[in-house]
Amino acid sequence: MRVAAILYAADEGPAADALLAELAWRLRERGLKLAGAVQSNVSQPGQSRCDILLEDLASGRVVQASENRGPMASGCRLDAGALEDIVGLSSASLAPETALVIVNKFSKREAEGHGFRPLIEQAVVLGIPVLAAVKPAHLDAWTQFVGSTPALLPLDEDAVRHWCDAAIFGAASNESAAPR
Repeated sequence: MRVAAILYAADEGPAADALLAELAWRLRERGLKLAGAVQSNVSQPGQSRCDILLEDLASGRVVQASENRGPMASGCRLDAGALEDIVGLSSASLAPETALVIVNKFSKREAEGHGFRPLIEQAVVLGIPVLAAVKPAHLDAWTQFVGSTPALLPLDEDAVRHWCDAAIFGAASNESAAPR
């Protein structure tokens, strides 16, 4: 099973988001078909927290996935309906030629059995590699979900790129052997 998680600290969420978005861009530039979603965070004047945007990697569609709960609101602000919309788009785009599934976060919704879990399961059944970002608070749920000892990657571009190349092209492949 070719499944890995980038383990990131709670305060490294934006860095994990940026790494996955950059990785997706580079892989698409190489002509690879991707599924899943990446996250971008957009600051809003007068708001204490940014807006969460999710981009479906197959269609390029961007969905706002955060609810505006006011400037003083705390706690989860994820719009579960918007998340499920992106999951549906991503699941519909899976095909034998999909090179990699990227999941911006395996988080609370996934730990509860929702969110991107069905997409990850579908990808594994189809033999498509999966890369997700997981913070320590959800690591136990991730480990139970994927079973055995999961592949954990540091929040490091080179390590993640190396894992992706090996998962997509095989252990003997390297950057020069990959299509551009």
